[in-house]
Formats: sequence, C-alpha cells, structure tokens
Amino acid sequence: MQFEVLAKCHTTRARVSRMKLAHGVTMLPTFMPVATQAAIKGLTPQQVESLGVTLILNNTYHLNLRPGIKVLDEAGGAHKFQGWNRNLLTDSGGFQLVSLSKFTTITEEGALFASPFTGEPTMLTPEESISIQHSIGADIIMQLDDVVSSLTVGPRVGEAMERSIRWLDRCIEQHERSGRKNIQNLFAIVQGGLDPVLRDQCLEQMIERKDRVAGYAIGGLSGGEEKDIFWRVIKQCADKLPMDRPRYSMGIGFAEDLLVCVALGVDMADCVFPTRTARFGVALTFNGPLNLRLAKHTKSFDPIDKDCPCPTCTSGTSRAMLHHIVTIETAGAHAVTQHNLVFQARVMGRARDAIMEGTFPDYLRTFFRDYFGDKGYPEWCVNALRSVGVDLLDGRDVPIIPGSGAKWEYSESDTV
Repeated sequence: MQFEVLAKCHTTRARVSRMKLAHGVTMLPTFMPVATQAAIKGLTPQQVESLGVTLILNNTYHLNLRPGIKVLDEAGGAHKFQGWNRNLLTDSGGFQLVSLSKFTTITEEGALFASPFTGEPTMLTPEESISIQHSIGADIIMQLDDVVSSLTVGPRVGEAMERSIRWLDRCIEQHERSGRKNIQNLFAIVQGGLDPVLRDQCLEQMIERKDRVAGYAIGGLSGGEEKDIFWRVIKQCADKLPMDRPRYSMGIGFAEDLLVCVALGVDMADCVFPTRTARFGVALTFNGPLNLRLAKHTKSFDPIDKDCPCPTCTSGTSRAMLHHIVTIETAGAHAVTQHNLVFQARVMGRARDAIMEGTFPDYLRTFFRDYFGDKGYPEWCVNALRSVGVDLLDGRDVPIIPGSGAKWEYSESDTV
C-alpha cells in the first residue's frame, strides 16, 4: 500500500488521500459497495466498474462456505473468480458473530459456527480467517475481532475488546508467516462498545502495533445505538488514530452519516444500504430519498435526477417507468441500484473536491440544506459538526429533529 494525504480541511478533520493498492488507485474518502458473496446484487462486475467504483467489499465468512477455499484457490483468487479488476477488501467474518449469534459459540480459540446451510460446525480462528483471506486475495484484509452488539452492556464488552487485541496479534503473526505482508494489507479493528474508557484502552494497544498493520477500522457500531453516542465514538477514535494510516468506519451508509464521518476524519465506509434500499424501490438523491413506489410518480416522466450521470438517469428512464416495474421486475432493481451507487460516489466525490478546494464546510451546509430542506436537521448531525467547527444552522431558523432524523418518503397508504 502507498498512502498519501493530499489535502486537509482547514476547519474540520476531513482529508483527501490517495491509496494505491495492487489493483489500482482509490481516492479517499470513499464509499465501498458491499458484494457479500462476490457479487453486487443485480449488477455485473463490468457494470460496477463502469460506474467509477474502484473498491468493493467481499465477506470472508460467506465465501468460505460457498464457493469454498478450494474453488477460490483453483480460480486464482476472488478477483479472477468474480471478474473484478479493481481493489477489493474482505471483512474477516467477525460481524457474523453478531448477525449469526444464534449459530455461534465464542471461545478464546475462535468462533464455532454451525453452518446455516448444513448445520455442520466450523471453527473460525484468527489464523483461519487470515488464511481464508489469503486465498481470497483481497488487497485489504481485516483482523478477526470479537464483535458484540453495540447495545450490549456489562463485562462482555470489555472481554470482547481485550480478546480482539489478542486475536489481532494472532492475525499479525499468521499474516507475517505467510509472506504476503507486501501483497495484502492487514487492518486492525478498534472495539470497546460505547464505553469511551474501553475504546481508549483498545486504541492505545492497537496504535502500539502500528508498524505491523496497514490501517485501522472502527468497529462495533451501527447496531442501533443512539446517534449522539455513535458520532462521539467515531470522533474519539478518529482523533487518536495515526494520521499516516487509512481510517475505515464499518457499516456506514446513509449520506448524512457518511459526511459527518468524513468531517470527523474517516476515510472509508461500507454498507448494504444503497443496494438493499434500491431493491425496495427507493432511489437516493441530493433532495432526500425518493420512494418510487408512491402513486405520485405514476405520471412523472422525469428521470430520478436530471443532473445524475448514471446510466439509469442518462438513458431517459422515467420515474413513471420505474414506478411501473420497481419491486416487480428485476430490471427495476438493477436500474435503481446503478443510480444509488453513483449517488454514493457523488456524495463522496463532491466531498473530496470541496476539501481540495478549501470549501468543505460550505459543501456540508449546502448538502444538509438541500437534503433535509425545511423539515429540519437531525440534532446529532448538528452536534457532531459543531464539534469540528461547522455550524449547520449558521443563523438560519431550521427545526432540529431529535434522534436519527432519517428522511424517508414511505407512506404505504399512498402506494398502488
């Protein structure tokens, strides 16, 4: 990995960086679409690459189950297996300790899974997780961490944090023994739940291992915790992580979340949100999410966004057409998925441009004004951005929405 910071915001902690990996350059900050089982749902690798995406995410746990390491080894790795020519990151399988907790038993050795397909037991150790990721051949690989829900309290949180540090050491040893340290880049994952003391303890230990890891992720969030706590944990970690390493906030996908995290110093994020929400008929725009299932789109012959360069918008596909087929024909989901991935890329691309031009605070104010309009700003976003010198209100009389403040256009009574 070659990592170079090109510009820093004069007000916030945001920055633009150039990350060169074995399969090309990825400019940061960036959003990574999730291809859990080696595919972005509904799109070919060629379509994804044509959208300008340079970094996607595969999942270690799922690829180990299907197609399995033997197939990946014979194919020459996941890049060749899935026909993806750009950069690739793999999750270690740690998140499945939460999402598949009813199938999982945690011991110091590792995580004992019962396969959701066959019921057969599978032990995923730190060493095995790294070995699987070696077979996958991802450019960035993640340590196996002991993950608990962000709503968990009590001694289990500290236990998981301490075990994650011990498992990081085992991951480092396995990675260095393999001789692949200069080919694949290992990231550590900071844990500690919502407890700032535990987070600091984890940060201290993982920063001590800086010379043996290529970057850092902030894990254990986006599990239903209060947003006002979420951003404080992100800021605490981003403030202390090394400046010369990429910082990755795991599981972040809403546009407002992305921009707040960028302002706090995060470089990378991933989430299934833009692709999953497309399959439910929701298109993402700079004026807020657009529910194409609503009856009001029946006779709208405008594209989703006339300024969007995605194939769906530039081909003349109308909202009326999408309303007609979305959630019914697979073509509808494919069309909205392409649009949503381009939207995420535009959000981050505009952030990079604004940081380079020294206008990032102005971009934040413009984005929130257009995205939320006069319905009000999420209180947590206002608080988070004030912590890095940006006042979204700036003298404006805008309502403040407690809680997440997510702007959705769902009204089942208005659908046909």
